[in-house]
Amino acid sequence: MTVKKIIGKIHLWLGLSSGLIIVFLGITGCILAFQREIESLQSFRHVEAQNKPFLPPSELKKVAINALAKYPPHNVNYGAKDEAATIMYYGDDYFYTLFLNPYTGEVLKLKDMSKDFFRVIINGHFYLWLPPKIGQTIATSATLIFLIMIISGLILWWPRNKAAKKQRFTIKWNASWKRKNYDLHNVLGFYMTWIALLIALTGLVMGFQWFANSVYWVTSGGKKKIEYYEPLSGKNKQSLVAISAEDKVWEITKANYPKAETIEVHYVENDSVAIGAGANPDKTTYWKADYRYYDQYTFEEIPVTHMYGRLSNTTMADKITRMNYDIHVGAVLGLPGKILAFCGSLIAASLPITGFLLWRGRRRAKKKSVEALA
Repeated sequence: MTVKKIIGKIHLWLGLSSGLIIVFLGITGCILAFQREIESLQSFRHVEAQNKPFLPPSELKKVAINALAKYPPHNVNYGAKDEAATIMYYGDDYFYTLFLNPYTGEVLKLKDMSKDFFRVIINGHFYLWLPPKIGQTIATSATLIFLIMIISGLILWWPRNKAAKKQRFTIKWNASWKRKNYDLHNVLGFYMTWIALLIALTGLVMGFQWFANSVYWVTSGGKKKIEYYEPLSGKNKQSLVAISAEDKVWEITKANYPKAETIEVHYVENDSVAIGAGANPDKTTYWKADYRYYDQYTFEEIPVTHMYGRLSNTTMADKITRMNYDIHVGAVLGLPGKILAFCGSLIAASLPITGFLLWRGRRRAKKKSVEALA
């Protein structure tokens, strides 16, 4: 048996063992590629722009406590002048988002995120709607198998000569159904190879900690990633200002980032932690955001050594890690990137189907050949 035949067997059996999961991940990936664009159509995410300032975090916190007294608000997010402010409540067993008019504090929507359409799709995409440890392991293992299939598929696709090369790049639409299916599997599989590689690799970074650490080690030149930690405030327990600590940090962040498209401020959880704030110059992505932490009494900035601090202080390896999700959904390249991610996910979902039809067709042809000889 030749090397190519061995690779063909590996490609076949890996595809049969993981095909259904790959189809599911591909379809849910298509849906998630345009999550932001679809969500922006929801009316409760928008308000009429007014020529007056937003209410500060402390005022919106009062509204949040009245709206859902059962859980403490975690953070508040401000967007553009015509966008609703959002307050999030989340813990191990709950996740709610409150949409507010940032000018008046009017409650526009209180949403249980466990019932949100996209949150349900995300849980399926990452965990297959199973317990997280089990579901994530299965989904990520299928992604690893898919990565091997992409590489083996490229080897199988590679033409032996010039004559075969001409048939590898186009689909013969006027051919028989079997030939069209063959071309759909091979030609589309080739064109989406590099997109699928990025989607698979970024998926593995999110799914396997050992893979994420390995990628960081390689891109950093052998350094170990510093895990996220929350800095603490100092021992001085007396505030230097009359307003709430969150309001002061909000004012500081607005002054430091006048062109930010979104600003996020975390509410104080206890008397020891620092107050975290984030400012993002591009609301369509996550990786460009600056995260800063302040002593809740003196408001001095507390520097951090992990990657979720100021973007200018991060290394290339940190930036690559922060970009991982944006690469996964194509947002790093804007709308064209999302279209590529959508098409790549759609083709990835089709490959197990066209591959199965190829295998079944060959089995039937082989069976008929054996019967004819008999």
